[in-house]
Formats: sequence, structure tokens, C-alpha cells
Amino acid sequence: MDTAESRVAVVRRLYDAMVARDFGTLFELVDPAVVITQDPRLPWGGRFEGHDGLTRFAAELTGAIDSVVGIEALFADDAEVIQCGRTRGTVQGSEVAFDIPEVHRWVIRDGRAVAAHFAIDTEAMLAALEATG
Repeated sequence: MDTAESRVAVVRRLYDAMVARDFGTLFELVDPAVVITQDPRLPWGGRFEGHDGLTRFAAELTGAIDSVVGIEALFADDAEVIQCGRTRGTVQGSEVAFDIPEVHRWVIRDGRAVAAHFAIDTEAMLAALEATG
């Protein structure tokens, strides 16, 4: 049975794997039928399903921006693990810097992520993407 503590631990491992670009660990921690969503107005936004969707999402994200997530809070509620923080980095090509608030909501079942929604200040990110540096 998943506990709040075990679900938070899975999400911590997911962020560690993202920082290390450790796709082996990411695929271990993400269910083959995962659903990932983000505002479709972003170049990497939309709905992505499965490991192929995760790969496509990651490629589109890293093709547009170079960023790191600064975690300010990570906790479980009844259904999700919530991560609040900031995404900081630069836009690929223009090197325009950004520092934008974000909230990620994860659904963890049986030790794996089955859903993730990544919410950021979309208007601020779109402004950074459109700036010329």
C-alpha cells in the first residue's frame, strides 16, 4: 500500500533522476501508461501518454528551454503529491533568462507515477519565449 511518505519519496527520486538525466530510473518510476499534461499554449505543452509520450515531452521541453526546478515544498494530500517551487533557466537560442513559479501535481500508485500535471505561470513563460534577449 502506498503511504504519503512513500509517494513523496517516489517523487523525490523522479526529480533526482530528471536532474541527472537518468532515463533508466525515470522509466522505472513512471508507469508505462502515464499521462502527462501541461498548458497546450507552451511549445512542449499538451497531453502525453506512456513512455513514448514522456520521451516526446522531455525532448520538446529541453529543445525549448534549459531549466532546473527549485523545490520549495513537496507534500502529499489524499490523492496527489504536490510540488511547489520555481523553474529557472534560459530559453534555447536566445538565452533569455526566466525564473517562474510552478506547481507540479503527481499521482503515484504502486510506487510509480501514473499521472503528472505541470502548471507554471504560462504568461510569464510565453513572454520569455517571445523575448529576443
